[in-house]
Amino acid sequence: MAHLEVKNIRKVFDTPDGEEVAVEGVSFEAEDGEFVTLVGPSGCGKTTTLRCIAGLETPTSGKIILDGRDITELPPNKRDISLMFQSIALYPHMTVRENIAYPLKVDGISKADRKGPAEEAAETMQIVDMLDKMPGDLSGGQQQRAALARTVVQDPGVFLMDEPLSDLDAKLKGETRKEIQRIHAKLNTPVVYVTHDQEEAMTMSDYIAVMNDGRIEQFDTPNNIFYRPNNMFVGQFIGQHGMNVVDAEVVGTDSDVTVSVDEYHPDLRLENPENLPTGPVKLGFRPENTGLEEDATEGIPGVVELIESFGEEAVVTVDIDRSEPLFAVIDSHRNLSEGANVRAQIDWNAHVFDWDTGDILTHTERRQKHPA
Repeated sequence: MAHLEVKNIRKVFDTPDGEEVAVEGVSFEAEDGEFVTLVGPSGCGKTTTLRCIAGLETPTSGKIILDGRDITELPPNKRDISLMFQSIALYPHMTVRENIAYPLKVDGISKADRKGPAEEAAETMQIVDMLDKMPGDLSGGQQQRAALARTVVQDPGVFLMDEPLSDLDAKLKGETRKEIQRIHAKLNTPVVYVTHDQEEAMTMSDYIAVMNDGRIEQFDTPNNIFYRPNNMFVGQFIGQHGMNVVDAEVVGTDSDVTVSVDEYHPDLRLENPENLPTGPVKLGFRPENTGLEEDATEGIPGVVELIESFGEEAVVTVDIDRSEPLFAVIDSHRNLSEGANVRAQIDWNAHVFDWDTGDILTHTERRQKHPA
């Protein structure tokens, strides 16, 4: 049973302008059968963290522990870890069999002893009939399967994957994502996966580490990341359309506490409202939970700027006379036109954030969006 611990990793690079902190205090664990994804914007430190685990970078401080053994200073080939890079990078002059077996060759395993593991890895990836072909004879999806077979052939304690789907088209990305999930379920080995694609993170992961500026903002299940973000950054980064955030104010006392957006008092059913400090706050709510009404007297007033249709849904941009517009997801068949005066109303699932820090103060109580 493999158990990976990343303990308070810090990585500092020397640059012509001085030191640059790429990773600061990153800690998390991954057990057998767990799929952990590091997600965040470019430059947030997720790939540097992965390279520290793989041994391609040495942490400035902190430790990498695998099954109770400190591997922080070990070379990559001594770590029992396999890394799949963003680029497929199959050797064009080698057959698929030779490509898959290459890591074993590097480890000094004889040609005869490489044959069985290579064929087993190919069988796992369902490409046994392609072993004697050259990479140039394969489709993009078949090449990706060969690269995955090369990753699993060593039977490592931990799999690391650095944005392996980023160069694929949408259809192939979906197919390969299913392949990775199938292989993970079969091998039951810890996976640490890096991506900037939140859809990959949300659909594939047992746990997600949302990173920003070298730190983990939240390490949690996909469900909690989406419905109970720790701060405004997580709320706005995670979600297909991002989270709306508006200036608001906590008003009232004791059990009669509400959050006001100008003169609008949405029914939020806050958790522990009595613990909220009165005064200015930030109110977050998702476009999927934002209703738009043309004839309402309550809500945040605005003007429809843009309607973008995506099949059954449309994303509406609403100018609310503030620095940032609101976004709402509506039925694409709804009769709503650009230039219409509307009021935005919060259906459910809102979050109150601290005005200064952006940290969460409270969430709304979970309930069905469309109660029976």
